[in-house]
Amino acid sequence: MARTESTMLDLGTIAPDFALPEVVTGKTVRRDDFKGKQGLLVMFICAHCPFVKHVNQGLAAFGKDYAGTALAMVAISSNDAETHPADSPAGLKQQAQTFGFVFPYSYDETQVVAHAYKAACTPDFFLFDADFSLVYRGQFDSSRPDSGIPVTGKDLRAAVDLLLAGRTVPKDQHPSIGCNIKWKA
Repeated sequence: MARTESTMLDLGTIAPDFALPEVVTGKTVRRDDFKGKQGLLVMFICAHCPFVKHVNQGLAAFGKDYAGTALAMVAISSNDAETHPADSPAGLKQQAQTFGFVFPYSYDETQVVAHAYKAACTPDFFLFDADFSLVYRGQFDSSRPDSGIPVTGKDLRAAVDLLLAGRTVPKDQHPSIGCNIKWKA
């Protein structure tokens, strides 16, 4: 299992715009749909990656725990579905329904959005404030497949809780680790 670290995009970076099809409803999801929220969490995930499979239930629980708060969430998959068919919109829809994701899950077929965010791995997490300014990029928690460490979402939850409380998120953050994004040739 190859391990790729997130790029640790510069804090303060403004969330790149996007307009992507949502895999369950078929509706277009746009960054600006989330204006007026206190925070926006953009998650790059996919269906096939063992690192994402390891946290799927934790992501579902996280989504449910923060549903109805001032945090907006969106998941995006940017993997090449030709080389990784499980990451096709149909595969992503199945993943979302199997785990009960309550956040929109979009497919970035052109990979333009992943490039704009400098996403490197799945999972890769980007938390933005109300002005779409990056305040956290890093790991869900320190659990990895076969690590024996429970999946809690501790790191991301701490950042979200601080953001929602109007407090500063510490700059000392740990990169996410996962499978590299499957770029088109």
